[in-house]
Amino acid sequence: MSLIGKEVEPFQAKAFHQGEFIDVSEENFKGQWSVVVFYPADFSFVCPTELEDMQEQYKELKNLGTEVYSVSTDTHFVHKAWHEASESINKIEYTMIGDPSQQLSRNFDVLREDEGLADRGTFIIDPDGVIQTVEINADGIGRDASTIISKIKAAQYVRENPDEVCPAKWDENGETLKPSLDLVGKI
Repeated sequence: MSLIGKEVEPFQAKAFHQGEFIDVSEENFKGQWSVVVFYPADFSFVCPTELEDMQEQYKELKNLGTEVYSVSTDTHFVHKAWHEASESINKIEYTMIGDPSQQLSRNFDVLREDEGLADRGTFIIDPDGVIQTVEINADGIGRDASTIISKIKAAQYVRENPDEVCPAKWDENGETLKPSLDLVGKI
């Protein structure tokens, strides 16, 4: 069952954010655009490269009115320890959610039940708390955070212009399409 168009299910979690432990729930994903990035585990191999790459895009995402949340099944305490121990992770300014109960990973359908770890899932959530994009990668395939920028821009454009759609490789200066009977078979 696809999660596209579904509202984020209720959850409660502890997170590490800029030196503090905070509470996070589905309400944090409302009123702004959100990117939720699941990854298998702290103190691992591909994960720190992805999270550091996400930090490198963080300023531009914030300029687009988007907040970033990373999630693993580790605890918020482990996130803090990793933040203090790793040069890559120490740069992170966004919220790192702990999901030791695995509730959030189950809600987003990325939990590998037999391992208790999350797949590499990326979700873009609109200001109403509704999931607009889903991308899930195999464990050994790291993500390129720069691709999220164009997806956010397209999702924001479509939200503001519901009678238009964004074609492949669309950018904010590109043309959109207005779905109609006239276009059928003509593209």
